[in-house]
Amino acid sequence: MPHPRSSSPARRVVAVSRRRGWPAVALTVLLVSALAQVPLALTGAGPWPTVRFALALVAVTATWRVLVWRACRATAEGLVWRLFSWGCFLYGVGAVSTAAVAAVPGLQPYVDVPSAVCAALTFPLAYRALVRWSRRSAGVDPDDLLNGVSAVLVVAALVGVGVALRAGDGVDSGLLGSASWREQLLVLQDACVFILLGAALTAAFTAQLHRDVRIWLVFAAYSLAGAGGVAALVGGGTRPAWALPLWGAGLVALAAAAVLEARFEPTQTSDPVKSTVGSFVVVVAGLAVATVVLLAAAPRGLALCALLGVLGSSVRLLVNLFELAQLAVSRREALTDDLTGIANRRALMRHLDEVLAERAAAVGPAAGVQVLVFDLDHFKEVNDSLGHGAGDGLLQMLTQRIAPELPASAVFARLGGDEFVVVSDDGVPGDRVLAVLDGAQREPFPVGGVSVHADLSVGRATWAVSRPAAGPAVDAALLLRRADTAMYDAKRAGRAVGGAVVTYDPDRHGDTHGLLATVAELRHGIAAGQLRVHFQPQLHSADGTLSGVEALVRWQHPVRGLLAPGEFLDVAETHGLMDAVTQEVLRQSVAQQAAWRRRGLDVRMSVNLSAGTLLDASLPETVAALLARHDVPATSLVLEVTETALLREPERSLAVVEALGALGVQGSIDDFGTGYSSLTQLRQLPVGELKLDRSFTADLLSDPRAAAIVAHTVGLAHALQLRVVAEGVEDEETLAALAGLGCDETQGFLHARPLPAPEFEAWCAAREGAVPGPRRPVSAG
Repeated sequence: MPHPRSSSPARRVVAVSRRRGWPAVALTVLLVSALAQVPLALTGAGPWPTVRFALALVAVTATWRVLVWRACRATAEGLVWRLFSWGCFLYGVGAVSTAAVAAVPGLQPYVDVPSAVCAALTFPLAYRALVRWSRRSAGVDPDDLLNGVSAVLVVAALVGVGVALRAGDGVDSGLLGSASWREQLLVLQDACVFILLGAALTAAFTAQLHRDVRIWLVFAAYSLAGAGGVAALVGGGTRPAWALPLWGAGLVALAAAAVLEARFEPTQTSDPVKSTVGSFVVVVAGLAVATVVLLAAAPRGLALCALLGVLGSSVRLLVNLFELAQLAVSRREALTDDLTGIANRRALMRHLDEVLAERAAAVGPAAGVQVLVFDLDHFKEVNDSLGHGAGDGLLQMLTQRIAPELPASAVFARLGGDEFVVVSDDGVPGDRVLAVLDGAQREPFPVGGVSVHADLSVGRATWAVSRPAAGPAVDAALLLRRADTAMYDAKRAGRAVGGAVVTYDPDRHGDTHGLLATVAELRHGIAAGQLRVHFQPQLHSADGTLSGVEALVRWQHPVRGLLAPGEFLDVAETHGLMDAVTQEVLRQSVAQQAAWRRRGLDVRMSVNLSAGTLLDASLPETVAALLARHDVPATSLVLEVTETALLREPERSLAVVEALGALGVQGSIDDFGTGYSSLTQLRQLPVGELKLDRSFTADLLSDPRAAAIVAHTVGLAHALQLRVVAEGVEDEETLAALAGLGCDETQGFLHARPLPAPEFEAWCAAREGAVPGPRRPVSAG
C-alpha cells in the first residue's frame, strides 16, 4: 500500500515534471551546446579546446539522457532505444576523448583515434537497433549482424582501393599501401557510417517506416556525425572546423527522434529471403572489390579485407539457406494435415479462394466449381469402442483409398475430425468424384481386429460463373458452408440405409442459422436437464393386464414448449448428440423404475438405444452400474435396437448385445420388418422380443398381405422363443385381430398416449388390476 504522503498534489507535480520535464530540459541544453559550437568552429584554435571539451561532454550527456528516457518509456521499441543509448554512450566517449586529446599539446596527431575506435565499437549497437526497429520476430540471426560486419569490411576495402589508387600505391607498398594509420581508421569509420545509413534506408522502405519522421532524423544524425570523417579522408586526414557543429547537429537530430512519439509501428517479421538478398549482394560486391584489387595491383591487404567480408556473408548465406529450408518445411506442414498427409483447412481455403477469384476474372467461358463435403457416419462409435488409435487408422485408410483415384485437378482436404472436402471442376464427366467416394465405402475396413463399414454422407454445393453475376457474391467460406449444410441433410436422409448424397438447395437449406441454433440449444438442454421421459403402457393381448412400459423422450424447450422426438432427434443424430440423449433417457428411466418398485409397481421398462450407443463397448458396464445403484433387477429392463443398428456393424453390435444378455438384460428388435432382416442373424441374436412396426398394424384389417406377414412373423418369433409386441394399435378391431393371430402384447393410443410419470401412475390406479402379479412366462406358440 503506498505511503499516504505519496499522493499529495506537490508530489504528483514533481513526479509529472520529472517524467515530462527531463526530455525538454535535456533537449534545450543540447541545442544550446550545439549552437555554441558554431562560433568555436569559426574562431579556430586558441583557448577554445578546453571549452570544446566541456561542450562536447554536455552535449553527449544530454543526448544520452534523452535516449535513456525514451528506452524506459517505450514498450515495443524498448530494445531499439536501449541500443541507441549505449551506442550514444560509446560514441560520446569517443567524441569527448577526441576533444580531450585535441586540448593537450603534442597529441594532435592522435586526435581521430578515440572517435574512430569508438565508432567501430558503436557500429554493432547502432546496426542492431536499426534492424530491430523494422522487425518484430527473431530468426537464427535476428539482427543480421554478421552480414553488417561483412558489409563494413567490403566497403572499407572499396574505399581503401580509392585511397590507394589516389596515392599511387602498388602491390609492393605493403598490405594496406602507404596510407597512414590515421587514414585507415578514417576508412573504417566512414565504412561503418555508410553501412548504418544503408541500414536506415532499408528499414525506412522495407518496413514502411518512411512514414515515420523519426527514421529520417536518425538518418540525418548519422549523416551529420559522419560528414567530418568523410571530409577528413578526402582532405588528406585533416578534419575541417565545421565538422564540430555538424556533429552537434547530429546529436540534436538523434535526441529529437527519441523525444517524438511513435506514429507508426512496423509489422515486418524477420524474413530470411531479404537477408539472403543482402548477403548475396555483399558476396558479389566483395568478390568484385577483390578482383579490382588484383587487376589494379592495389595493396594485397585490401583484397584480404574484402575476402573476409565475403567469408562472413557466405556464412550468413548458408544460415539463410538453412532458414529457408526450415521455412519451406514449416509452410508445407502448415498446409498439410498431420494425420492423413493431405491438405488441411488452411490450404483448402487458400485454394478455393484462388480458384473462385480466377474463374470470376476469366474473360472467356470458365468451368464452375464443385465442393463436396463428407464425413463418416457413426465415426464417434469407432473412437469410443475401439479407441482413438483405431479411428485415426480408419481415417488414414479411407484417405489412401480416395486420394489416388481423384482427378489430378481435384484438391482433397481434411477439415478436422472425420470431415473431408473435395474441390473439383463442376461437371466432371460421369461424376467421377462421387463415383470415387462411393467406391471407397463399399468394402469394409480392418480396424482393431474387426471389419468396419464406413458409410459416407456427402453434401454437394456448386458455383457457376455467370455474367452478369446474379445474387449475392459467393466466397470460399459461403460455398463450404453450403456444402456442409447439405452434408448434414444427407446424414439425416441416409441414416436408415447408411450414406447419402444431397445437393445444396437454397429453398430447402436456406435457414442454416436456425439449425445451428437448435443444435446449441439441444446441447445446453441435455446438460441443463430439459429432457423429459414419458411412458407408454404395453398390455397383454389375452387379458389386457399391464406387462410393461416404453420410455419415450421429450424435450421441454424453455421457449417452444414440449417438443416431440421428431422435432429434435434428427438434429441429435446428425450432430453427435444422440449418445448423450440415450444415456440421459436410460438414467431417468431406471431411476423412475426403481421409484415405482419401492411403491409396489413392478413393471418392465423398455428403453430405445441409438445405433451409436449400441456400438459402445462400455455400455454393459454402464448399465450394470446403473441397475446396481438403483437396485433394479436386470431382467426387468428391455433395451430396444433397430435392425439397421444391429446390421450396420454386426460383429461389434453382437458383442455388446451378448454382454447385456449375460447381465440378464433383455434385448428387443424395434420396428421389425422395416429394415433388411436376416433370419440367420435373427437366430443368432440374443434377444427376447420383436416389435412389429406400426405400418403393419395400421393395414392389418385392410391388406391381406400385411395380415399374412404379421401372422408368419408371430409364428416365427414364437418358434424362436421370442415375445411379439405390436405397436400403433388404435382401435378395438385391430386389437382383436392381433390377439387372434397370437400376438403377445400390444401398445398404442387405444390404451394410452405416452404419459409423464405422475399421469401414468394415475392411469394405472384407474384400471382394475393394473398392478400385475408375478410375471407369467411368454408363450411359445
